[in-house]
Amino acid sequence: MGVSHKGAISLGLLYIPVGLYTTTRDNDVKFNQLCKDTRERVKYKKICPSCNKEVKADEIIKGYEYENDKYVIMTEEELEKIKTKKDKTIHIIQFVNLSEINQIYYERNYYAIPETGAEKAFELLRSAMLKEQKVALAKTVIGTKENLIVLYPTEEGIIAKTLFYHDEIMVVPKQLPLVELSEAEVTMAKTLVDSMTKPFDAAVYKDEYQERLRDAILQKIRGEDIVAVDTSAPNNVIDLMEALKRTIDMTQNQKLSGTA
Repeated sequence: MGVSHKGAISLGLLYIPVGLYTTTRDNDVKFNQLCKDTRERVKYKKICPSCNKEVKADEIIKGYEYENDKYVIMTEEELEKIKTKKDKTIHIIQFVNLSEINQIYYERNYYAIPETGAEKAFELLRSAMLKEQKVALAKTVIGTKENLIVLYPTEEGIIAKTLFYHDEIMVVPKQLPLVELSEAEVTMAKTLVDSMTKPFDAAVYKDEYQERLRDAILQKIRGEDIVAVDTSAPNNVIDLMEALKRTIDMTQNQKLSGTA
């Protein structure tokens, strides 16, 4: 696993060199785009309209369009020059309660791994945050963006969670109307929630559609037809209480049969 970003957690005089490593991987089936007539793979080339030639990666530079077809060029050296010492570290701004951060702000996760020699300072920060049930709010520049980061302590280490800025969050597209609920409806809904509540175990879940997709691809390779796995019509239950009751009954039957 390659490091995504190298930096150092800084807090006052505390300086902890770390690397950020991605926490997830993409296991999805990948499709290539093919020409409908020839079944050949479609290729994408970066062509300069004036040179009429393919431009290689090392021949591409960064340019900002300040007027139509007018660009100011920014070199990697110039971009590096405008970074402050703080920009080059994961500098902690403050500590907060995790519950204060709305889940909508979270973008992606990284494992924060201390460099050799920084393990003790890293462990001191992790254990202190964990005991106090706090997370650290920090900032660092990755590429050309200053990222807002939450350093989240776990029993095993620290997860660095990048956040969206407030102005990047879209407003709710439609306000929900106020709805009155009867006591019986609320009680029935709580019964449903309670009947389906159990400890979370991430290992239990898998992408079942991807499994069916891989099976379907193998069927096509063998020259077999794809057969629909579910042709049943949706069961439209209009009455809310009846829908809740049927769902609870269905859940209880699944528990008894061991299929829940």
